[in-house]
Parts: sequence; structure tokens; C-alpha cells
Amino acid sequence: RVQEKIGEGSFGSVYRAIDNKTGQNVAVKILPSDSDMSPLEREIEILKQCDSPYIVRYLGSYIKDNDLWISMEYCNAGSVSDVMEAMNITLDEDQISSICRAALCGLEYLHGQRKIHRDIKAANIMLNDKGEAKLADFGVAARYSSTYSKRNTVVGTPFWMAPEVIQMADYDGLADIWSLGITAIEMAEGAPPRADMHPFRAIFLIPKSEPPTLKEPERWSPEFNEFLSMCLEKDPSLRPNPTHLLQHPFVKKGENKHNLLASLVQDGLAAINKWRLQPNEQSG
Repeated sequence: RVQEKIGEGSFGSVYRAIDNKTGQNVAVKILPSDSDMSPLEREIEILKQCDSPYIVRYLGSYIKDNDLWISMEYCNAGSVSDVMEAMNITLDEDQISSICRAALCGLEYLHGQRKIHRDIKAANIMLNDKGEAKLADFGVAARYSSTYSKRNTVVGTPFWMAPEVIQMADYDGLADIWSLGITAIEMAEGAPPRADMHPFRAIFLIPKSEPPTLKEPERWSPEFNEFLSMCLEKDPSLRPNPTHLLQHPFVKKGENKHNLLASLVQDGLAAINKWRLQPNEQSG
């Protein structure tokens, strides 16, 4: 039974629903029958193969009234972006560290399965009231085989895109690490660098410019600044992988900090639920 709309994914609207068999809340993504089904079929294929506490769990899919429905684990706070917007806040270092750690655990798992997410941003990291953060929205994710281990297609959201993706060079999972660095700035400042710019201008500038930094680096710890500079290394061959970054002091600080995110979500649930009822407010 579909309840209320909770957001927009890269393809299709997302609703909270109640599973008639279990009575549990689930998230349902619905793609209308006149849409291109291939992105959602790709998402199903990738989610089906994933089994990680750091990735939103796939529960099943079916056709209803000619629309394609995907049922997934429900994260009651919505995305990190939703939480920030609903509560009108940016996040502190401990919260960012905890979310980055969970995202890196999810990416370590994905990359180990030879998959690239390709659209890491705060709107695609979900939170629940236990303080767990999970990667979601695999509508543009890709599998890369050992024979063709690099991709060269431009996908993702421009402000979060790695330089090598924009330049249509070969790229692999390390493109997700750049996007995570941009996401960390987004969580700290409320928007990714160059967000006030036309996306085409950003696409032109990202490969040509120095890597972005925090607007006021001195307000943040040396560890956070260093973590960002490692993620936002323009040369992907010098960019560390998730396993390496999980050992970074900034990320280690986020271990066992579920309680921080749990209290953030619990404090904000009323505001989040109220915000969801406002028309056309969801980001995706």
C-alpha cells in the first residue's frame, strides 16, 4: 500500500509504502510505463547483486498497471540532503566523518564487486533513525568487467563529477572517491563547489581548475582538509581507494558514531516529515 511520496530518484518517484505481507515500511520507486526502463533495470540488476549493510537493500520488483515498481529498504530520514534541507543545517565534522566512513565501506564493497556508483552525492546517501548511512540510487551505476575495466561515458551530476569523467577519459571506481570529496564539502557548506554556476560552465571548469577546497579551510581540522585533498586529487592514478581512505584519521574518527547520526535524525524527524509534505521540495 503506497503512502506518501518521499522523493525523486535519478529515474522515477520514490514513495513510502507498507508491505502487505509483513506490515513493514518499504521504499518503492515507480517508473511510469512510457519511460525508458533500462536505467531501472540496471539498478535492479546491481542492487540484486549487493549484500552490504552500507547499501540500501533490494526487496523485489514487479509490474503494476504497466509501471515498473522496485521495492527497497526504507530509510525513514530520507537522504543526507533531505535532512540538511528540512532542518536548514549543515553538518559538523563528526557527522561528516561518520557518513563518509559508511559511504567508503559501501564503495569498498561495490568496487570489490567491480561496480562503479557514478552518482555519489548527499541526495544519494540515505539515513535511518539508528544512525546508519547507506548508498542508494543506482540508476546510473555501472559494472566494469576485467576485460573492459574502465568506462568512458559521461554520467552523474556535473558538480560532483570527477575530471576524468567529464573529459570522457577511461575511469574506474576512483571517480566515486572524487564525488565523495565533493559530497563532504556539500555536507560542510550546504552545497557543492560551483553550485551557483551553470552546470555547463562547471563542466568546462572542473578539468581545467585546481581541485576545490573548503571556503574557509582554517575553520576545519587539518585531518578533514587533508582527507579532502586526497579525495580531490585530479590525477586518478594518485587518488586513494576506499580501503586506503578507511584508514585515514579523519575517517577513523567516524567509527562507532551511529549515536551522533541517530540523535541528529531523531531531533529532526518532525521537521523532515513536515518538509516532505510541502510540494516540490524534494531534491534528488
